[in-house]
Amino acid sequence: MFADIAYAMGQSGAPQGQGGGFMGLAPLIIIFVIFYFLLIRPQQKKAKEQQQMISGLKKDDLVITNGGIHGRLTAVDDDTVTVEIADKVRIKVSRQSIAVKKQTNAPARADKADKKEKK
Repeated sequence: MFADIAYAMGQSGAPQGQGGGFMGLAPLIIIFVIFYFLLIRPQQKKAKEQQQMISGLKKDDLVITNGGIHGRLTAVDDDTVTVEIADKVRIKVSRQSIAVKKQTNAPARADKADKKEKK
């Protein structure tokens, strides 16, 4: 008698909805799309621009390293660059440690020489 009551209580009267398969995944998909456009894509774009800048380094470029050292490139190798940070003071750093390429120094020196001649 008690077993019949317990068995009857275990049965559900109406079937519960199981149709939320795609609707359950929709918020996760939307969150992933938002993260992609706000975080992942801009980071990949910045990394690509940084890699292009590093591959385009050449002699006489003014650069800033990741450590904050400002200088002028005097030599460029495959993996390293030589940065002149003061007169006759040169350091050799990894190419990957260059954070910013400011400008080419060659035209600035020519302008300074022209100004000195005019005085």
